[in-house]
Amino acid sequence: MATVLMLLPNRDFDPTEAGVPWETLTRLGHTVRFATPEGGVAQADARMVEGFGLGPWKVLLRADANGRRAHAAMTQDAAFLAPLRYAQAAQDGFDALLLPGGHAAGMREYLESEAVHAIIARAFARNQPVGAICHGVVAAARARGADGRSVLHGRKTTALTRTQELAAWLMTPWLGRYYRTYPETVQGEVTRALAARRDFQAGPPALLRDDPKHPERGFTVRDGRYLSARWPGDVHRFAGEFAELLAA
Repeated sequence: MATVLMLLPNRDFDPTEAGVPWETLTRLGHTVRFATPEGGVAQADARMVEGFGLGPWKVLLRADANGRRAHAAMTQDAAFLAPLRYAQAAQDGFDALLLPGGHAAGMREYLESEAVHAIIARAFARNQPVGAICHGVVAAARARGADGRSVLHGRKTTALTRTQELAAWLMTPWLGRYYRTYPETVQGEVTRALAARRDFQAGPPALLRDDPKHPERGFTVRDGRYLSARWPGDVHRFAGEFAELLAA
C-alpha cells in the first residue's frame, strides 16, 4: 500500500476535491498524510460546505452530498488532525502526491508557496504518481524542474476550464471576485506553462457531476504517472483512476 501526501492551504480548499480522493484511497488501504503551511488543521471553503451566499445556484454550485459526506469523514481522520508543515513534508518520504483545488482567496498561500512547488518538482523528478484537480493544476504549473521549465511542460493536462470559471463568476455577481482567484483564468495560466496550446484538454461540456455509480461522467487526462481533472464533478473518476495509478 502507498503513502500519499495531500497538500492543503490553511483555509478554503475544496471539500469534495480533497474528501473524495481521501475516502477512495483510505478505503483501499492506502495511507493519506496531510501538510499545511505551518502544520495547522486545514479548513475547507465554508461556502462550498454550507452553501451560504450562493443564492439560486446553491444546489448547482455547493458541494454535493457525496462530497460533503466524504469531507466530514476526512475531518475526523487522525492524520488530517495532525498535518505536517510544508517544510517537514519536503523532507519526509511519500510515494505519491495529491493536489486538490479550491478557488477562494485562502488558496493563494498554497498556490504561491515555494515549498509546495519544491515538493511537486521533487515528485515529478522521481516519477511518482501525482494527481491534480482544478486549481491544484495551477500549483503544478508553477513548479519548476531542473531545466527551469514548468514540470507540466511537455505534458498533457486539464484543469478548471475558462468556460467553467467565468460561468460561475458571472452567475454570482454579488460575490465579487470569489470565483476569480486571479485575474488570469486557470486555463490561461496553465496553458502558458505547456509546450503547446493543444496540450491543454478542456474535455466535453461539464453538464453533470460524476458520482460513485457514474464515474464515466467525469473527465480526466493521464500523461504517464500524472493525472489531472477539472472540477468537483470529475472527482470520483479522478479518485478511482489515481488509485489505479498507485496499483500500477
